[in-house]
Amino acid sequence: MAEEWDNVGLQVGDPTAPAERIMVALDPCRDAIEAAVQQQCNLLLTHHPFIFKPLKKIALSDPLGGLIAIAIKNDLSIVSLHTNLDIAAGGVNDLLARRLGLVDCKPLKVTGTEELVKLAVFVPQGHEEQVLDALSRFSGVIGNYRDCSFRSSGTGTFLPLEGARPFIGEIGKREQVAEIRLEILLRRDALAPALRALMKAHPYEEPAFDLYPLLNRGESRGIGRIGELAAPLPLQDFARQVKNGLGAAGLRIVGAADRAVKKVAVCGGSGASFFREAHFRGADVLVTGDVKYHEAREAEELGIALLDAGHFATERLMVQGVRELLEVELGEKNFTATITAYGGERDPFSFI
Repeated sequence: MAEEWDNVGLQVGDPTAPAERIMVALDPCRDAIEAAVQQQCNLLLTHHPFIFKPLKKIALSDPLGGLIAIAIKNDLSIVSLHTNLDIAAGGVNDLLARRLGLVDCKPLKVTGTEELVKLAVFVPQGHEEQVLDALSRFSGVIGNYRDCSFRSSGTGTFLPLEGARPFIGEIGKREQVAEIRLEILLRRDALAPALRALMKAHPYEEPAFDLYPLLNRGESRGIGRIGELAAPLPLQDFARQVKNGLGAAGLRIVGAADRAVKKVAVCGGSGASFFREAHFRGADVLVTGDVKYHEAREAEELGIALLDAGHFATERLMVQGVRELLEVELGEKNFTATITAYGGERDPFSFI
């Protein structure tokens, strides 16, 4: 899901090395790298890329070169999740929208649409629920509905050959079994793990299934989120709520303090360029960071308010968010790893 200009994934390290101790941080800065080394971590997972532009040299006298050397010498791999984490469900912008109390959120600027595939699988009667349960986490979405499936009954026939280990029947004898045909809507990008889950949950040694590519499209994905507050607030009151909710040291406001705010757009980090999109979508205010002077002036002319809570404050939620997500995902896959959130990061900007 990352933008084409971005650099995400493995930045430094051995892709085959174990990741038994993981630290999550916003920035791959010296303090975070040294903390990861001190805690004997194998992997530092960051939001901002460690290497953003192609390098022509690695000189240990340069700040970046010196950090690369520290990571390599201490067997510390560094992986970055940047615009893919901005776009992904449960990523930076969903965390930000949730923290600010927004409901009914959608992507602010759509960058793609989920592709869907239909899986039809034949299951002996009485085992259909365990197969559905195994596949539910890979379900595609239609509007506000997920876990969409259809079932019909029939008779399945098969003849086990020499070497088979049939769940039902005998080798060399044609069998007739009461079966259920399950049709399940899946996300295409989750097809490989979905099929692995199917093989594990299905009682047959060789499950029979069909895959159908679909022209239907699922959920839209994109940068930023737009949603609504439970009740309207004056801009000044909402600004205080944002400042306190994000723990921001300061916050810049564009717009009249008493204007009513109900529909809110958010974009973590440098999202001020999306103020036109937010205005077009009917937002009363855009919450982001790194607002420039001329962007503020144009927003005034359009009539949309801006709250600049800073790049750091609007993105650092990912540290705890990714840690919690990893604990759940790795646990479900039976991986064992210690995951810590780096708590030593500070906004480079201060206010007087």
